[in-house]
Amino acid sequence: MSDTLEMSVSQIFRKNGEKYAFVSFTDGKRKAEGKIPSCKIISSEGFSDEEIAHLERYMDQEIITLKNMAVGVNVMDAFMK
Repeated sequence: MSDTLEMSVSQIFRKNGEKYAFVSFTDGKRKAEGKIPSCKIISSEGFSDEEIAHLERYMDQEIITLKNMAVGVNVMDAFMK
C-alpha cells in the first residue's frame, strides 16, 4: 500500500435497528470502502486481496476509534462550512 493512504469515516446510519458507518480509504488512484462494525470492505478499486485483508484487520483493530470518529461526524456542521 502507498504511504499516503487517506481515510475518512462517515456519520452513523441506522436501518432496521442496525447502526453502521462507512470507512473510506484512498491514495488518490485506488479507493476502497468498508463498513463498521462488520469491518468488511464492501467495494474496492485497485487494491489487492492482501491489501483488502489488511484494511479489514485495521478496521477490526481500530473499531473503537472508528466508532468514536463516526459519532463525532455532524453532517450539518460540515455542510455549513
